Amino acid sequence: MAQDFRRVADQVAAEIAAGRLRPGDRLPTQRAFARSRRIANSTAIRVYGELVRRGLAVGEVGRGTFVRAAPPSPGHALAEEPAATGSPAGRPMVNLELNYPVADGQSQLMAQSLAGLLRPDVLEAATRPAAADGTPQAREAAASLLARGGWRPEAGQLLFAGNGRQAIAAAIASFVRPGGRLGVDALTYPLVKAVAERLGVSLVAIAADGDGADGDGLCPEALYAAHRSAPLSAVYVQPTLHNPTSVTMSEERRAELAEACARLDIGVVEDATWAFLAAEAPAPLAAHAPARTVLVDSLSKRLAPGLTTGFLVAPTDRTGLLADALRSGAWTAARFNLEAATRWITDGTVATVTAAKRADTEARHRLVQRHLGGFRIRTDPRAYYCWWELPAPWRTDTFVAAAAARGIAITPGQAFAVPPHTAADAVRIGLASPPREILAYALEKLAELAAQGPPGGP
Repeated sequence: MAQDFRRVADQVAAEIAAGRLRPGDRLPTQRAFARSRRIANSTAIRVYGELVRRGLAVGEVGRGTFVRAAPPSPGHALAEEPAATGSPAGRPMVNLELNYPVADGQSQLMAQSLAGLLRPDVLEAATRPAAADGTPQAREAAASLLARGGWRPEAGQLLFAGNGRQAIAAAIASFVRPGGRLGVDALTYPLVKAVAERLGVSLVAIAADGDGADGDGLCPEALYAAHRSAPLSAVYVQPTLHNPTSVTMSEERRAELAEACARLDIGVVEDATWAFLAAEAPAPLAAHAPARTVLVDSLSKRLAPGLTTGFLVAPTDRTGLLADALRSGAWTAARFNLEAATRWITDGTVATVTAAKRADTEARHRLVQRHLGGFRIRTDPRAYYCWWELPAPWRTDTFVAAAAARGIAITPGQAFAVPPHTAADAVRIGLASPPREILAYALEKLAELAAQGPPGGP
């Protein structure tokens, strides 16, 4: 008799696998299930418990038991299946290229917020088309979300894209015509390189000063020099927790850079995607150069990778131009996403998840210090990534390949460099995606690899 409930659970599992029970379907009450299967109520209880244990169903207090949308992940890992010749036996590929933080319990919080949105009358309105400037409620919510350092955008400055990448593309397109020049950090977000290529925009590397914790980001003098060689149309910057170096510009540097852009009469695309992790960061560059800065942000890092509503804060005289760019690129946000984002912001869900992620970065950086503290690491305890300048005689390509052979994927420095061949022998380590115990394992293996040196010596 002890095995009977497992046999019935196997039958339900087969129905789920065959698609007869679909993700989100509500299962009968345990009493009704017992009657339909001709089993005891106590057996039905054990069947439902077994389905939950297997990750095939989820119980919600007061609502019932539902077929789970997907098998539960072990924590918030984003890992791949073992490669044929890569990962050690029994371990998945640990992906430290992807960098998507997910806080424990955030899905439950988000689901609670969406309950009211799924009422038929509300859902009807939420599935109508949305304009580039969203709704008044969405603009107010986004303005409050993006406020920091004593700065708060006006609601009328807000526009919305389908995701942060589209927001960046629209901002660049609004400033730089095909064939034009865009200034960027010598190490910059790889997506910007792809967007620039698609738009026919030339990237110009602008040097930063200092190193590691002593750096202050993009150097205004280097910006002047680049503009003298051939005029720039705009500059793309990440003033807070720059990816990949984690540098945060000082208030003074932001003011100096804003003055330089004003003197050169060039636009600014400010990427604030990771700035939410820095609770005490200075006011954005948009506060220093409000007439020429388009600030872009998104929900994907704050909440989850599949929630990609993008925000743009634009000077009032550029909102029309940016709205045209969003429409022409089919980059406007879906109305349902805006309604969901508005609820998550206004009911405190985003704030709760943000606080959890800020605490998580500190815990992960303790692992970095434990395993990589003896190496040349550039990072900030608030960031979800670190820049590792490899010890000699390692070269980037051989280290990345050796790490992959041990089941660990990391990003080569060339992915960030402008142009690619100028990168030092370095890698970026994404800290956000694996559970902490898996991250600790990966960092330990990477440290061992770095200490061993490349196969065959230099």
